Amino acid sequence: MIKRNKASISKFIIHKVGNKFNSTHNVFSEDIVQFDEASYSLMLPFLLKPFGNVSESYRFNHHSDINLNEINTYASKLFESDKDFTAISKHIVTHLFEQSNSSQIKTGDVLIALFEDIQYEEIFTQGLGIFKIENKAEFFQTYLENKSYDIFIQKGIKTSKLDKGCLILNTCDLEGNIIHSVDNNNYDAQYWIKRFLNIKYPDDSNQHTKNYIELCSEFSKEIVKPKFGGQEQSAFLAKTVDYFKENEIINTENFKEEVFEEEDHKLLFEAYKKTYESDYNIPIRNQFDVSELVLKKQKQKIKTEIKLDTNIHIKLDVDAPDASSEYMERGYDDSKKMHFYKVFFNQED
Repeated sequence: MIKRNKASISKFIIHKVGNKFNSTHNVFSEDIVQFDEASYSLMLPFLLKPFGNVSESYRFNHHSDINLNEINTYASKLFESDKDFTAISKHIVTHLFEQSNSSQIKTGDVLIALFEDIQYEEIFTQGLGIFKIENKAEFFQTYLENKSYDIFIQKGIKTSKLDKGCLILNTCDLEGNIIHSVDNNNYDAQYWIKRFLNIKYPDDSNQHTKNYIELCSEFSKEIVKPKFGGQEQSAFLAKTVDYFKENEIINTENFKEEVFEEEDHKLLFEAYKKTYESDYNIPIRNQFDVSELVLKKQKQKIKTEIKLDTNIHIKLDVDAPDASSEYMERGYDDSKKMHFYKVFFNQED
């Protein structure tokens, strides 16, 4: 997560990237953009705002030598000196072009920017931003002709949402440069993250917290709800969140003992965990520190609502893990041949 209060753009250029599969070519600019005050004040937040809410970060990856990662090489050169900014920006676009190995990869504008004074944690640092605009919006433009106004349609970049972008910071931890990425037009999961940037998740508490909560969420959907019902699913998710809130360090064995009462439930979870790790190629650590920032973000994604086929929804509080078992009962009515929920309460709001 970054802050942009003091950030500025020092260099900025626009190119167009083609698609070699469709025989469309790159078009390069020879000069950097000279902003006027209005366009600069709109461009800076458009490029950096998406990274203000990103808690996950990445690090450069390569199968043999991290120094052979193309984007890592270009970023390092630009952080050393920006005198070859235009030439290096063309190399970046050429590398992006080489990853377009199918017809579904979209052509578009590529914006490349050097930033100064981006705040990451307690430091201010440089950043290299690479952004791809794949979708343009149509809008009406008015003009005056012969003392009367008329309209015509133009296409332009929507400032409300960035299609694809990455921000490489000139600061490192033990695993390398801190990198943030966004992809709001994810039609090919491998194209941007794996092939173009070649980045991976770091071995840190943010990622371990995210991985484990997502594992529990998927387990609740695929195993708990089909086998035991929506009430059990919601109770499991609430217990999971409560365990993460109450413990600074997560131990997976202790987690199973605290969250599951039945031994067969523990066995189901362990079997699902192994399958999940294999299917998604995501290693789940046996012990890790909790990231409160990620926990807060993941908690917002958890749905603890029971939707019934009678158009009734029962919403349970994810922060109250015992409420479901204490104040709600599930049963079956023989006369109506229907399941039911019985809810106990003192008063309505």
